[in-house]
Amino acid sequence: MKNAAMLRTTAIGATLVALGLVTSGCASHRFVRENIAVAEEHTTRVEGTAGEALERAKAAHKLAEGKFLYEVVLSDDSVKFPVDRHALSPEAEQRLAELVQRLKGENRNVYLEIQGYTDASGPEDYNEKLGEARAEAVRRYLSQQGVALNRMATISYGEASPVAPNDSQEGRAQNRRVSIVILS
Repeated sequence: MKNAAMLRTTAIGATLVALGLVTSGCASHRFVRENIAVAEEHTTRVEGTAGEALERAKAAHKLAEGKFLYEVVLSDDSVKFPVDRHALSPEAEQRLAELVQRLKGENRNVYLEIQGYTDASGPEDYNEKLGEARAEAVRRYLSQQGVALNRMATISYGEASPVAPNDSQEGRAQNRRVSIVILS
């Protein structure tokens, strides 16, 4: 009888151990399946977000393509701005008149960004204002020649973005300029 009781106890113990293993195995498998499902859902969401971002970037690139047409820079020897001046020289006015004729000849709806620059002499805030005054002088002239004001914007970069070193008179003269960026 002792052996039978011992066998039953052993059988019950073995059954409990087996049930424990099966139950814990099921719980582990369920846990793994649930976490895999969550991970797959997260991955799908991230891939979707990345895909959407890529599509937005492609759309923005396509939109930006062809926007820049050309640039006219008033900085060569005949049209340089003198130190501390924003008035247009007769040579600069002639170059701008040629630009207006080109714009009329192309007969395109374009937008002009007029960028004013200075050399690095003088205080930064003053140079910012001087660059704006140079850009505005160009804008006024173009407006008088028939370019619509709503197709032009001015911005001053002051002494930022020099095209030549500011340590020589020639370099500073090149940096005193106005760039007109023509966009479609």
